[in-house]
Amino acid sequence: MVSQYTYKKLTWVDMTNPTPEEVRDIAERFAVPAGVAQDLLTSTMRSKVEVHPDMVFLILHFPQVTTGSTPTPDHEIDFILGRDYIITVHYQLSEPLERITRAFEIQSMNNKIVAEHAGYLFYDIIRELYATSFIQLETIDNDLARVEHGIFENKEKFMVRRISEVNKKLIDFRQSLRFHREALRSFELPGKNLYGAAFAYQIESIMAEFNKLQTMLEIHTDLLHDLRETNDSLLSAKTNETIKALTVMSVIMLPLTLITGIFGMNANFVLIHQPSDFLFVIGAMVATGVVMLLFIKGRKWL
Repeated sequence: MVSQYTYKKLTWVDMTNPTPEEVRDIAERFAVPAGVAQDLLTSTMRSKVEVHPDMVFLILHFPQVTTGSTPTPDHEIDFILGRDYIITVHYQLSEPLERITRAFEIQSMNNKIVAEHAGYLFYDIIRELYATSFIQLETIDNDLARVEHGIFENKEKFMVRRISEVNKKLIDFRQSLRFHREALRSFELPGKNLYGAAFAYQIESIMAEFNKLQTMLEIHTDLLHDLRETNDSLLSAKTNETIKALTVMSVIMLPLTLITGIFGMNANFVLIHQPSDFLFVIGAMVATGVVMLLFIKGRKWL
């Protein structure tokens, strides 16, 4: 699907999952190189920047956070930037781009767009995409709060899987943004050449938004690491208490097992003559158990 928005000399073409025919038509209209047109039809593994005469081809990946544990691929958006036009290509619906298109239409109808070139529109799009990423990170922040609450509600065992799910979201988030810094730095000089030296301010603003996003991501990662260590410590403490209790039980049972083994041998003991002497054996076992328990408590092993 191809949507076009215009305001005076500024043109924005937004393409969602385009067909080869649609890409060919746009390539012919805006003199897009054949290699770039081919890249528009296939997804890429990493962000990149290509500089061509009078245009810049930029690929960026943005994270997508879901509420469940099902993994979701990141969102790739291709940008073809010219002096008076911008082409965006993506392979699934993008809420940030939809919001920008609605705002663009409203502002163009009210004659409120003051953009001198397509660089300002690109700046608005990137800021909106990063703002959406901030919102997605806030959902992870809520996940971390629930994990913290669960840890201190004696649900450490159930939090192990929950921590792993949140960690997977953070890994995917980090993977999506891992090439942004290099891509934006590579775009800095071509952007100035294309839109003028004054556009350096917008580039630095974009970098500042990315740095804030990266900082928040690192804070979330560190917090999750601390929560995992706390959860592991509590689990280890509970495991140690269980092992201690089982060990004490084993220590108490050892002399009792010895007594039953001795009196269970097929031998003529002096103390065992009548069936009622069975009570004597039981008493000896109880007395031994009590003595062992008092000894263990006296040593503060329990």
